Amino acid sequence: MTRVALKLSGESFADPEVGYGIDPKTVQRLATEIAEVSAEGHQIAIVVGGGNIFRGLSSAAAGMDRANADYMGMLATVINALALRDAMESAGAPARVQTAIGIAQVAEPYIRLRAIRHLEKGRVVIFAGGTGNPYFTTDTTLALRAAEMGAEMVLKGTRVDGVYDADPEQVPDAQLLPDLSYMEVLERGLRVMDSTAITMCMENGLPIRVFNITVPGNIARAVRGEAIGTLVR
Repeated sequence: MTRVALKLSGESFADPEVGYGIDPKTVQRLATEIAEVSAEGHQIAIVVGGGNIFRGLSSAAAGMDRANADYMGMLATVINALALRDAMESAGAPARVQTAIGIAQVAEPYIRLRAIRHLEKGRVVIFAGGTGNPYFTTDTTLALRAAEMGAEMVLKGTRVDGVYDADPEQVPDAQLLPDLSYMEVLERGLRVMDSTAITMCMENGLPIRVFNITVPGNIARAVRGEAIGTLVR
């Protein structure tokens, strides 16, 4: 595998016992794993979420204007991206942050060809700010950036081992589904990504690997193409 697009949810940055905020040890573990496979020659583009700080959709449901809430969520992703970049540099891997909203003092603006050039030079590229538009999820951002970067696979880290036929955190005997088609995901309403992201991956022939990011070493295994979690294709 040469180039992959990896999604790190906001929850990936939080202390597992607390569930919010940024835990430096957790972020450093993620960065160390990513730095390891980057050093092997894999080109890694990362899309970060912001749910550990602010989740736009849930705040909109509580009465806040949806567009305003989504913009606040975009800013939360920038904070996570900066934390990850710092950890990446500490782990010995050069990294750049590009944002879909203009924050020139702290990050580059998103420029597709510049991002590709960073990847070709062995730098990890971290995308923040979503698509720059409200009403779009970071899952859709992941599918979009993966297509734009010419990625060979989309990797989505979650808190469970893959895609199940029911919520494994609520249904103890839920069954792991190791291999799925895009249409199965859409028709069965499985919670892999939102339908826009799944459709975009399907139209661009991007396979999706869903895996448990809380297990040490799983990021490296997924990037190397090992058969972990669930493969959607």
